[in-house]
Parts: sequence; C-alpha cells; structure tokens
Amino acid sequence: MGDDSIPITSYYRYVADPLAMPYSNPPKASFHNLPSNHVLTLRMDVPEPWDVQQKYSVQDTDNLRCDAQSGCGDEAYEASLQEDKQVESSGNDLTRVEYNLNSLLVFGQCYDITAGNPNPPNGLQLTLTKSTEETVDDFAEVEILPDGSTSSVPQRHGTSKSHYSDTLVMKTAGYWQLRANPGVWTLEIAKNSRGADIFHMVDGTFQDGRIKMAGKSTTSTKRLVMKDFVNHGEMLLVKRNSGFEQAELYSSTDVEIQSSEDEVIHVFSLATGHLYERFLKIMMLSVTKRTSARVKFWLFENFLSPSFKASAIAMAEQIGCEVEFVTYKWPEWLRSQSEKQRIIWGYKILFLDVLFPLDVKKIIYVDADQVVRGDLKELWDMDLEGAPYGYTPMCDSRESTLGYAFWRTGFWASHLRGKPYHISALYVVDLQRFRRELVGDKLRTIYQQLSADPNSLANLDQDLPNYAQHDVRIFSLPQEWLWCESWCSDETKPASKTIDLCNNPLHKEPKVSMAKRVISGELFQESWIELDAEVEQYEKDYLRSLAD
Repeated sequence: MGDDSIPITSYYRYVADPLAMPYSNPPKASFHNLPSNHVLTLRMDVPEPWDVQQKYSVQDTDNLRCDAQSGCGDEAYEASLQEDKQVESSGNDLTRVEYNLNSLLVFGQCYDITAGNPNPPNGLQLTLTKSTEETVDDFAEVEILPDGSTSSVPQRHGTSKSHYSDTLVMKTAGYWQLRANPGVWTLEIAKNSRGADIFHMVDGTFQDGRIKMAGKSTTSTKRLVMKDFVNHGEMLLVKRNSGFEQAELYSSTDVEIQSSEDEVIHVFSLATGHLYERFLKIMMLSVTKRTSARVKFWLFENFLSPSFKASAIAMAEQIGCEVEFVTYKWPEWLRSQSEKQRIIWGYKILFLDVLFPLDVKKIIYVDADQVVRGDLKELWDMDLEGAPYGYTPMCDSRESTLGYAFWRTGFWASHLRGKPYHISALYVVDLQRFRRELVGDKLRTIYQQLSADPNSLANLDQDLPNYAQHDVRIFSLPQEWLWCESWCSDETKPASKTIDLCNNPLHKEPKVSMAKRVISGELFQESWIELDAEVEQYEKDYLRSLAD
C-alpha cells in the first residue's frame, strides 16, 4: 500500500519550549510543505484551563488557501485583495499567526454536605474577585537604584477590587468555571443572592466519596492561588444556614424585571471566518438601525479574528451600540465535538446559563447572516407565556422545497407528536427562567445521551431544543420573525421582520450573491449592498485612525 492511499487530513506541531521567552524567543510551531490545492483551517489544541485567543492574523485562518496568480502566504493574500490585480507578491510564502494566552480558567466542583450525602447545589451563584491590600506596613521593600544606592519603599496593604467574574454551579458533578489570571483570588457565594441567604462555605475536602472536614470552621470566602498553568480542580463545600434546610435556590414566585426607559436590548451572536465576520457587522448595523432601544451585543470571541474584534468596537462607537466579548471553555466531562462547525453549534446552545453575567436577565440570539427589518424591542417585550425560550417555527409555505422538510416525516414527525419544529437562526431566552428551571443542565444531559450516537443531532443547535421540547417547552414566535427564502413563500416576505440567508436544498448559491439578490428592493430601507458599503466605510475610518 503506497503513501497515496493514506488520507492525511490533519497536521500537528507540538509547542512546549522550556527556553522560550515572550518577546526575544517566543514559542512557535512551523509547518512546511503543506498541500496548496486544499483549503486549510488552523486550530489550537490547548489544556482545559487555558483561554487562548488569536492576537495577530492577516489571513482568514478558517480558509487558508493559495491564490492561483499571487501564490501562498500573507503577502500573496494581501496582493490578491488589491484592486490592481497586476500587483505581485515577493514570493514569500510565509503565513504568520500569533496567539495569546488571555487568561487562565479556574474550575472545580461544589457540593452541599448538609445532609451528609453530598449533592450539587445547582444554580448556586459564585463570584471571583481579586483584591490588593493597601495599608502602610512596618516593613519596607528595598529598591536598588542605578547608582548602586538603595531606597526604602514602604509596603501598603488595603483592599481594592480589580477583577470580577461570576458563574453558576451546574448539576453535573457540581461543576463551575471562572476566568482568572496568576495571583491570589477570592471565591465567594454571590452577595445579595438567594444562595447567600441559604448557604455558607465550610472548610474541608470531598474525595473518594468521603467528606473530610477541616475543623468546624465556616467561612464566607475561599482563597484561591493561581500559581501555575495547571488547574487540578478546586473543591468547594457548602452547608445550609439554620432555617433554610428545605429552601429552594429558585422560587417560582420570583419577581419579573419590569421594562424601563433606559432598558438595554441584549443580543448574542457568534461567527467564524472573514466572510461571516463581514455578515456579522452588517447584522449589527441593521439591528442598531431598526431597534428603538439601546442595543448591547454579546459576541462569542473564541473564533473571532483579532482584526474583527478591534474594528467591531470602533464601528459600535460610530453607530451607537455596545459590544462585549464573552467566552467559555468546553468542559472535558461533556462529550466533545471534532468538527469546528459542530463545536460552534454546541457553544450556541449548551452554555446559555453560564455564558453571560448573572445580571443579564434576557438575551436575543441573531444569526450572523441575518438582516433585521423589525424592531427587536417588540421581541424583547413579547410574553413567552412561561416558556424559558422562544423560537420561530420552520416555514412550510414554499411548495418547491416541501419534499426536503425532514421534520414532516419519519423520526421527527413521530417524536414531535404534532409540535412544530423550530429554526435556530433567531431565538429569545428568558435567562431568569432558564436558570431557575435548570434548563442548561437538562439540555446538557440530553446532549450527552444523544451525542453518544455520532449520527444523531445532525443540526446540533437546532435539533437539541426541538428534541427536548417535551421536557423544556418552546414558545413559538410569530412566523414573521424569521423569513428564509428556502422555506418561506415570496408572498410572506413583505411581513417579515428578519431575513435569514439559510441554505437552499435545491441548489447552492454563494452567500454574498444570495444576500445581494434577496435583500434588495422596495421592502428594505437599505439594501444589503448599501449596508455592506456602510460597514466598509466604518472599516476604512478605523484603519485611517490607526495610521494617524
């Protein structure tokens, strides 16, 4: 058997240089003689506690390819973007990508040991803060000056919070995860939360099914020291306060947050690759233009390019919205996915309860390749009638594609038992109810069961909530909240409030050409071409500001 018969599809380099220095000799991996006739994707495989993000990249690391005229590498890529196609690169085929270790993750387990039988207090809110002390001490540091003399520097101690992150304890193994950096941190039950009324921390360990207490001391905080790049998992034990032995963390009588004039509409989205980053900016622009309230975008940063993150913040300042980036690390105990698209689908649905700060009470997810025609404030204020989230049912008004509507026959028809199959391109989540009813834990449990079969969850982010809707109810949003040409008739387009560029099962069409064709005409205040040109101008303004 010759080498040609072996389908090599992945190439690895291991980076662990003990002599590496951050600036003079940074650790690096070099790839040579890679195939030039395939599209390649670059991906980092790092330990669970590491939050690694791209710092520098000229090319789209989701679509590394060689140009027929210009060749390969960063210079060739930049030459291919020039309007003057006669511009040639120097022949340097080097592609350079830099990554940063942005933060370290501290994670662990939390158990309620009140009754002796440890149980995860799922839904318990935890916060992580970093404190520095600022009081004058009797001791002093000695600073050696350039001339060789010494100078005493008094040490100061006091308290000032310099970092903050929060999360929830999951049902599975009492797992929790927080972002940190090297240093001394304070872990505590969130102040003024229901959990702070019910629980207090205790010193001790839980190992091999046995609880070992460190005396009878109780504490309001736990001191964590991040001193290396390895996290073996922290154990947090809690007990119930007197009088709260039967109390629930979440009450069904929780007071709903009322809308106010200065209310912010929180919008979540994610993208990967330069093309979808382009679509994402256009979606952000259309949402901001059409929405009658302030908008804050929460963008999942794990797959975004460094150039997008910087330019998106600059554009947000120009158009009058806010942007914040969120991240989460897929836990090792949850069955992983190997394909990047499926990993992204997983992040879109599996961690909604822990992805956002706890003071975010509601979120609207909008796909990157959508253009919004309606006011998202209407969707924000919509009564979900007690459901934790609302999705739009799949259209069935375009007769030419009814034969491809897989949810109308076979497994899905029998499983749904008359319930609609919903599309995941847009949904609204009542995070208060989502967390209170432990929907995140329920979805992760069902995912863990179904994903054991590699043929299940073909459309992970969409199939999972639809499969689970007998246990987790879906509120069906009005049909006009999502129009897709593949499934919705032309007659229903004038009433649409968002336009999604979903793939057509009958034929393939490039996304950009589809966008130019579908999002145009008298139905739109701006065509897709006009929105794209406006985004491009903001990009040019940002690049010009860097040059000044």
